[in-house]
Amino acid sequence: MLTLHDGGAHGDRVATARQHVEAELAEHFGKPIFIRIIKEERILELYVQAPNLAWQLLKTYPIAGMSGTLGPKTTEGDKQAPEGFYRVFPHALNPQSRFHLSFNIGYPNAYDKSLSRTGSYIMVHGGKASVGCFAMTDAGIEEIYTLVNEAFKAGAESVPVQVYPFRMTPERMAQEADNEHLSFWQHLLPGWQYTETHRAPYHDNDSSHH
Repeated sequence: MLTLHDGGAHGDRVATARQHVEAELAEHFGKPIFIRIIKEERILELYVQAPNLAWQLLKTYPIAGMSGTLGPKTTEGDKQAPEGFYRVFPHALNPQSRFHLSFNIGYPNAYDKSLSRTGSYIMVHGGKASVGCFAMTDAGIEEIYTLVNEAFKAGAESVPVQVYPFRMTPERMAQEADNEHLSFWQHLLPGWQYTETHRAPYHDNDSSHH
């Protein structure tokens, strides 16, 4: 788990990151974005919305560090990375993370809380190692953080983050027929199917809010 820090020249770190990624990504600054994570493949997909409102997969990032197994996070300290539908709000950005830059995905959401799941400070962050979070390397987080930050600066209220255990195809779900987490994964399935069909974020009522 990560601890948020205050004070210091954090603006310089954010500005420097922006400069590092501007040449490649400036055309996407300010566009709405959403993130989809697939734990089994250890990837983070970053989607952007074009002016015509169509969403496109901008980039796929390998997750450099992630702990635990397939299945939801249930308890503080269980070293599990969560699964579900989350939202990043502007106050969740941490420009002074000890893992370079980071943002809190909003675990536990309302659904997690309804199941008495506990945990805190589940972040997407820099570096190459993580316990319960998603480490994206410093170069990776500079790109992801900057696009999230620029979306907020342009007026986005939140950035959806969808975390899935695996690609939830009928065949893959059938392989998990006896898994203890099957009922929970069936709760996630409509989100997966919606994004696969519409190439757009799924707005789940159980996502966390302010």
